[in-house]
Amino acid sequence: MKIKMRELSYEEVLKLPRLKHKKPLKPSRLLAAIVRVVSGQTLKKIGFSYTTERMELVGKKEPCLILMNHSSFTDMKLAYGIFYPRRMGIVTSVDAMTGILGKLMRLLGCTPTHKYVSDISLIHDIKYMLKENKTSVLMYPEAGYSFDGRTTTLPRGLGILMKRLDVPVVTVITEGAFHRDPLYNMLQIRDVKVSAHVKCIATPEEIKQKSVEELDALLDEAFSFDNFAWQRDNKISIDVPFRADGLHRILYKCPKCGAENQMEGKGTTLTCHACQKVWEMDEYGQLGAKTGETEYPHIPDWYSWQRECVKKELENGTYLLDTDVDIAVQVNLKGVCNIGKGHLRHDENGFHLTGGDGKLDYKQSPLFSHTVYSDYYWYEIGDVIGIGDNEFSYFCFPEKNVSVTKVRLACEELYKMKKHSRHILHENK
Repeated sequence: MKIKMRELSYEEVLKLPRLKHKKPLKPSRLLAAIVRVVSGQTLKKIGFSYTTERMELVGKKEPCLILMNHSSFTDMKLAYGIFYPRRMGIVTSVDAMTGILGKLMRLLGCTPTHKYVSDISLIHDIKYMLKENKTSVLMYPEAGYSFDGRTTTLPRGLGILMKRLDVPVVTVITEGAFHRDPLYNMLQIRDVKVSAHVKCIATPEEIKQKSVEELDALLDEAFSFDNFAWQRDNKISIDVPFRADGLHRILYKCPKCGAENQMEGKGTTLTCHACQKVWEMDEYGQLGAKTGETEYPHIPDWYSWQRECVKKELENGTYLLDTDVDIAVQVNLKGVCNIGKGHLRHDENGFHLTGGDGKLDYKQSPLFSHTVYSDYYWYEIGDVIGIGDNEFSYFCFPEKNVSVTKVRLACEELYKMKKHSRHILHENK
């Protein structure tokens, strides 16, 4: 999938009309039927099936909040395979709703929002869909695709949202969707069967009886998954010659020599070009060193080790991202504007983006969000770091060899550190 891109100066972007808030439309039955028919071919190809649990507690026409894990672009087709003809409004990122496609998505009941940005109007939109449009609402609480096949960090406070909405909450957790089209693998589709488990985790009565912390714990439990472990334990063979292509996007740091951004995933192997160590990725998604010790056969364990390394850098003050970037800006749904080159810095003070011939100077605090929008091969352009607020979205494409994965890890760990420091400070007052 590609995105409409225009070449404008930052001054010209500042003159563009901003995104105006519109109430969500009731989903078109005709358009929903077309989407279901179009999705049918994919659902048949992947042998899609699903199981249910406690869904008898949700009326067939009763609006509910549907929380689905986010593995790939196929997820919306899976949702229609499960819930059609139940009418659904869908919370969608602003970049996915540009141009003509965006207009169709709006007719389908989609409402735009900015990733990882606090948006009070979104809560009102969700309530409007549930109470006024009388439709269910589909959300991806992770907001971004999973990198390592586990849950992308969830925001705290979803329990508060559940309390405010007073509707049944349903979770959809997929198996196989991640492996069919993993984000790191450069949009190369694999032949993998996909299934899902659909569960009503709480009725309105149960929500009233539980605390916010208990509701958050319910969601944490529902979103506790490990796709690579599932593949290994169930002997799901993915014997394609490109299965390790792009694996360095997840595993950017060598556990043998410690070098960063010297890894290359190609074919079925992962190679460190600094020390020449090579790992083979087998058909069950596990890694084995061709010589010497296999430090982390399980990819998520390697990813967790990288997180700990980033945490140590933050603690000892050595973490720093300092790179030239190409900058794209979005202010409405007409498309994204390329404004040329700039500079992005990320340290313990947060993000600092400059550019636009000296007219762009944007800072983002470490406490702004619990994570950051990092993506691989964004709309077939390149790896991206997305920052910004409810007015401006800045998409930054690093010019040099930079791991956007490390930036996401650093943002998450820095947020936790700052949050903890603020809590200690508050307690000592």
